[in-house]
Amino acid sequence: MSNFLPNSLIKRLSQNPTFDNDAFIAVHEDRSQITTIRINPFKPIELDFYLSEGVGWCDKGYYLPARPQFTLDPLFHAGAYYVQEASSMFIAHIIEELELNKEAIMAVDVCAAPGGKSTLLNSFLHEDSLLLSNEIIKSRSIVLQENLMRWGTANTVVSNNDPSAFNRLPGFFDLMLIDAPCSGSGMFRKDEDAIDEWSEGNVKLCSERQQRILSEALVSLKTNGYLIYSTCSYSEEENEMILDWLSDEFEMESVNVSLDPSWGIETTLSLRHQATGYRFYPHKVKGEGFFVAILKMKQVQPTFSLKKLKVEKSPVPKNALTSWVKDSDRFATLVHHDTIHISSKEHELAIKAFQQVLYLKNAGTAVGKWLGKELVPSHDLALSIHLSGEINAIELNLDLARDYLRKESIPLDVFDQVKKGWCIIKYKGLAIGWIKVLGNRINNYYPKEVRIANL
Repeated sequence: MSNFLPNSLIKRLSQNPTFDNDAFIAVHEDRSQITTIRINPFKPIELDFYLSEGVGWCDKGYYLPARPQFTLDPLFHAGAYYVQEASSMFIAHIIEELELNKEAIMAVDVCAAPGGKSTLLNSFLHEDSLLLSNEIIKSRSIVLQENLMRWGTANTVVSNNDPSAFNRLPGFFDLMLIDAPCSGSGMFRKDEDAIDEWSEGNVKLCSERQQRILSEALVSLKTNGYLIYSTCSYSEEENEMILDWLSDEFEMESVNVSLDPSWGIETTLSLRHQATGYRFYPHKVKGEGFFVAILKMKQVQPTFSLKKLKVEKSPVPKNALTSWVKDSDRFATLVHHDTIHISSKEHELAIKAFQQVLYLKNAGTAVGKWLGKELVPSHDLALSIHLSGEINAIELNLDLARDYLRKESIPLDVFDQVKKGWCIIKYKGLAIGWIKVLGNRINNYYPKEVRIANL
């Protein structure tokens, strides 16, 4: 037995005759850390650090030979990449196997913070899809909003709701991802605190919580829609037994995807219904502990109708965004929390439905506040891939870019080419925020809540 891993967990895992008990314990005692990132396809750029090899099941994921100080990298703040655990990136393979990237769909990430799986969905789904990213905990929803803002697209919505709110959107989504809160045993190698917090009692509580989340959220999945269910737990009560519970409570069909044997991912079956799941063990894959399964909703679901909704005329003047947003005619505008937002015209009714039944943190891209004759641009717009290329921009070197991210002053002579007004700050060609030139001084508009506190 291990000296620090819970003996009850090891005993349960050892009931599988093919489980390599010694290798599992050894990889945890080794305590080696694996660092992986996933690049943002909407912001292609050469990074400042070396990428050693690709993640086999995700063509945008890469292993790093060492962990850089991401906080000090302006490209991280620009949204060029997301630091994500490799096993979680397997969802990209699922999206491609199910061909959910072939046409526009409605998708929801029910337990989305901090945003790794939402930014992945946004990268791999069809570009005309709409993604609703939800987080029940308010403080975590703020982090989720920040990470999706860095990703830069206008086809995401962030909400802060209990999963029970989704029963007001019956049969709305083609795809539902639930990365369920769990007991966290899959994170033992990465996070030693998770070991101290683990208990069989907590496994039981998490299993019950997972069932509640699923039962409340699944009302909003369409007939023939897909559920991707995942945890970072090794416990059957949170994994295979949940698949059996889903098969009992709902008319759901297990879905398989192909695997490359070299990946080391283990296929598992639930006891009663033989539903397929995929287990990631750190002694077999180059990643942390993870479980994921795909099920298809076969029962006839009630359907939410968008036809009864009417879009109100936007209070934003027609040409107000022309100089700020690239191809602004392609977008619908709405005012939310006194801020102008843009989203695809095709998503206008869906976002209207979200507004009526959910508490939204953000919708599409927040452009800024309209003050009657002038727009005060938002940080969201600065990081958006839809920002107009006609706006004044200044490229900074690494030291000055870090000073800007610390919200420090930048020498005025850097902005000699900009006589007056709003200006985008860039590093290696990617925008990181706004400044405003005011003749004899400049104002740094980088948000204080996300600034680098220390170097």
